[in-house]
Amino acid sequence: MSELVDPFGRKIHYLRLSVTDRCDLRCQYCMPEGFSDFEEPEDWLSFEEITRVVRAFAELGTHRIRITGGEPLVRKGIPELVEGLAALPGIDDLSLSTNATRLRKLAGPLHAAGIRRLNVSLDSLDPDTYRRITKGRLDKVLDGLMAAKAAGFAPIKINMVVMKGINDHEAEAMVEFCMEHGFTLRFIETMPVGDTGREASAQYIGLDVIRARLAERYTLTDGHLSGGGPARYVRVNDSPLHIGFITPMSQHFCDTCNRVRLSADGTLYLCLGQDDHYALRPLLRAGIGDAELREHIAHAISLKPERHEFREAPGKVVRFMSMTGG
Repeated sequence: MSELVDPFGRKIHYLRLSVTDRCDLRCQYCMPEGFSDFEEPEDWLSFEEITRVVRAFAELGTHRIRITGGEPLVRKGIPELVEGLAALPGIDDLSLSTNATRLRKLAGPLHAAGIRRLNVSLDSLDPDTYRRITKGRLDKVLDGLMAAKAAGFAPIKINMVVMKGINDHEAEAMVEFCMEHGFTLRFIETMPVGDTGREASAQYIGLDVIRARLAERYTLTDGHLSGGGPARYVRVNDSPLHIGFITPMSQHFCDTCNRVRLSADGTLYLCLGQDDHYALRPLLRAGIGDAELREHIAHAISLKPERHEFREAPGKVVRFMSMTGG
């Protein structure tokens, strides 16, 4: 069957796969403190259903899968799911996004199961600031990061959401940290996704400001890293360190969008900044065959919108980021 191509000629070869909407942190730009209105586990796709959907995507030319949440490691049995997905024909890039709080125990099993690349959310190296942003403990994250490094994951990408007056002053410290440990660093602009995202957007700072500041201290040259995401990379001081800038607000990258998101309850979200979606769970549980599943996925891609409207309509997306998948 032909590749998945949306109405604007973009090839869709990247699926971000949420396995749970639950999380053990409460990042202020993602999920409100005290929030508990989660999907019930019986409404999550089972591992068998997830594998069916991913197999269908692979048969349609999608070869990159990123496992996300919520926090994916709060769902039991994730290494077993990874092992099954890694064995699917056509999947040649299997990665995972995590807050690293549970990586100390799971780094080894995840690597053995087939994950090779990690994205780790880390917005501050100061314990108090980290607690303010996430309500969590920095030491657990750093412990998990070191376990992942020892297990052999490469690359390990650190994702830092930059917020003015909260953590923007730590950009240089994060560069030094990543240089010391051989991590890749990506700065991310805040996005108005859900009420929490809109509140965090009050601390929005354009990454051009951060890049200009770093250029005063480091030599930055254009760089490139393989991967399916939208980061624009620079190399630092001709070292192995790459810094990526993800700019959905100041310089949107919708014209090169190659991805869709599957939520934990089996809903395909066709754009992070729009409400366009397509429910697969009812179809799966009604017993449709594999060929029909591929047809529904292809039809869903035909509905993908051209671009988000974060600036034009910041109140449009009411769901929290954790409900969509990272």
